[in-house]
Amino acid sequence: MTDASINPKGLLLWVWRGYLAKHWRLLIVAMVFMALEGGMFGALSYMMKPMFDRVFVGGDADAILWVGLIFLGIFVVRAVASIVQKVLLTRISQLSVADIRQDLLAHLMVLDTAYHQTHSPGYLMQRVEGDVDAISKVWRTIITGAGRDVIALISLFAVAISVDWRWTVVALLGAPILIAPSVFLQRYVRKEARRARDVAARLSVRLNEVFHGITPVKLNALERYQSDRYGKLTRERVRVETRSALGQATIPGMIDIMAGLGFMGVLFYGGQEILSGDKTVGDFMAFFTAIGLAFEPLRRLGNVAGVWQVAAAGIERIRQILDTEPTLRSPAKPVPPPSDVPDLVFEDVTLNYGDTGVLQGCSFTAEAGQTTALVGPSGAGKSTIFNVLTRLVDPISGSVRIGGVAVSQMDLGALRGLFSVVSQEALLFDDTVRENILLGQPDITEPALQAALDAAHVADFLPQLSDGLDTPVGPRGSALSGGQRQRVAIARALLRNRPILLLDEATSALDTGSEAKVQAALDELSKGRTTLVIAHRLSTIRDAAKIVVMDEGRVIEHGTHDQLITQAGTYAALHQMQVRR
Repeated sequence: MTDASINPKGLLLWVWRGYLAKHWRLLIVAMVFMALEGGMFGALSYMMKPMFDRVFVGGDADAILWVGLIFLGIFVVRAVASIVQKVLLTRISQLSVADIRQDLLAHLMVLDTAYHQTHSPGYLMQRVEGDVDAISKVWRTIITGAGRDVIALISLFAVAISVDWRWTVVALLGAPILIAPSVFLQRYVRKEARRARDVAARLSVRLNEVFHGITPVKLNALERYQSDRYGKLTRERVRVETRSALGQATIPGMIDIMAGLGFMGVLFYGGQEILSGDKTVGDFMAFFTAIGLAFEPLRRLGNVAGVWQVAAAGIERIRQILDTEPTLRSPAKPVPPPSDVPDLVFEDVTLNYGDTGVLQGCSFTAEAGQTTALVGPSGAGKSTIFNVLTRLVDPISGSVRIGGVAVSQMDLGALRGLFSVVSQEALLFDDTVRENILLGQPDITEPALQAALDAAHVADFLPQLSDGLDTPVGPRGSALSGGQRQRVAIARALLRNRPILLLDEATSALDTGSEAKVQAALDELSKGRTTLVIAHRLSTIRDAAKIVVMDEGRVIEHGTHDQLITQAGTYAALHQMQVRR
């Protein structure tokens, strides 16, 4: 954690520089109207003196009109200023929060895969939504406190002092005793706010797991178990939120006690002067109104400390994420990627995950424009080959080259722009079929889209969908069958039109009928591309130009299907096992 994330002033400065300062023009306008609204508190208390001394006590009938008009003007100005400043502050708050959320999501997406493996989606969703939401609430509280409430206090105490500075001192005698308890309470609130944010993150994780795994939950009759786990967390959240609210409410409550002591002191001290005729009833009412109105802004300012501590807990976590740097970066002077369909070369590549060797001296070549298949038992390192190629992870030694250019020498965006990927679980977003195929490519023409739909056999099932291409696919494509999802992913890859195609067991979860159509679409997609295939069903890669057999992170055999069968090695044994089934 950085020093700024520990120091509240540093946090506030970070928020100001990064997100609020850019809206300084709107802030100035809002502050002007907040000052107007705050100043009306002082004007209201000041008008108590002529109202009582000239009208009620003095009996001046002529003063009723102008005193009444001034009161009307005060409330009209206050109403207009309140509306304008609230609208402006809401806009500033929402713009700032939108910027934070966008920056946070953008940064999270560039962090290494290892970071996402150790931080669950629910935890990260809570950071982006829950913590940022807590920050949004503090914008208006702090800015309003700095604008309207401070100006209101200045104007109100100016009126009180103008009546009698001694009365003002008596009214505020209890203020010094608030300092020590306030410091303690602020630390307490911040500690409890951190706990509340942690519990909220765990709640998000639990919901994320339940909703994404709703089918296994039902099939294993885990509804009661998951509900009890969630209930335990909700009860913990109730406890920590209640303790946090206690700390936040105590500071304004202490101000109320101070106000009561002050009023009692002024009544004893000032009442004698009024009875003796040294002060008028108007003086007392102006002072009493000013001090009475002053304690409400004081309560709000006292609440700012508690609200800020809650927000600070969220800002700390956001800063921790934004201060986390990815270890996989583009080189300072990247080499352009190959322009033609390239070959893929692994040369003595070694990679460990912790103490576990995943790739151990792995070497092979995937020829340009041809299909190379990777086969072997689970844990052999096949998927890791894809991760190394796309630089989701870097090996500790060895060389990985695409078209003669080391992957570590290319810009990350340019490197990953060389690939189209179709995996076993096709990633579809909760949008229409059209949007899932285009994925933000508005320049795709209708003829090109139709050609991709035909080649991927998506056109075969479109008539069955209620709205054709504009049919929503549901969360994670749940409204489509497995084969339909794969064909949508293949159409997407066709339109992406990249020189390298990565297929990760793209047909392993499909039935025979769906597999035949998907395989035909994959064959069309592979034409003219360097294709690397991971497959468990050896029948799907029989025609590959090269088959690479892996085991325990090493290449133990390679060749065509017929060559490997003739060698009577590991591949031949795997083939024989599948033929017998």
